[in-house]
Amino acid sequence: GGHQTLSSDFRLMTATNRDLEQAVEDGKFRKDLFYRLGVFPIHIPPLRDRFDDIPSLAYHFLRLFAKKFNKNIEKIPHDEMQKLLAYSWPGNVRELENIMERGAIVNNGPYFMVPSACLTPSDTQYQNKNMSLDENERAHIIRVLKMTMGKVRGHNGAAEVLKIHPNTLYSRMKKLGVRYSAKEMDLKK
Repeated sequence: GGHQTLSSDFRLMTATNRDLEQAVEDGKFRKDLFYRLGVFPIHIPPLRDRFDDIPSLAYHFLRLFAKKFNKNIEKIPHDEMQKLLAYSWPGNVRELENIMERGAIVNNGPYFMVPSACLTPSDTQYQNKNMSLDENERAHIIRVLKMTMGKVRGHNGAAEVLKIHPNTLYSRMKKLGVRYSAKEMDLKK
């Protein structure tokens, strides 16, 4: 209601899970607003496509909530981590955070157990009937890598499970953008 112009110095950050470029083309999002907001875009894939981040995030949230609720929860057992890795995470990182918080509230021992009502067996299987052949292949390779704990070569490695040569698997992983490091995903932490 004043008569003087007020100046401010601020940075605006926005986030969306929608393809704004497509929305602009479809006339569902204003072009001028898209260009005003799109100064420095950062594209972060959904959690289901970054499964190697799940253990790090899970332990981060576990430490945070164990401290908040004064609990002595130190580890996530292998089987429990497998449940987290097998889940498709439709709610992305926020859903993982909520599950870790709920688990910290209900767990009392030194080992984190995923609350039984959180991840149902049907939820833990990636189901998208409209995936391309490459997307299906990528999802299958990721499932096998999770199952083998990142082991690609040798006995019980992903290549053996998939019945292909390890070099072929590495080539397919590179082509499909599957980045997986067993070091980054030490599930026995």
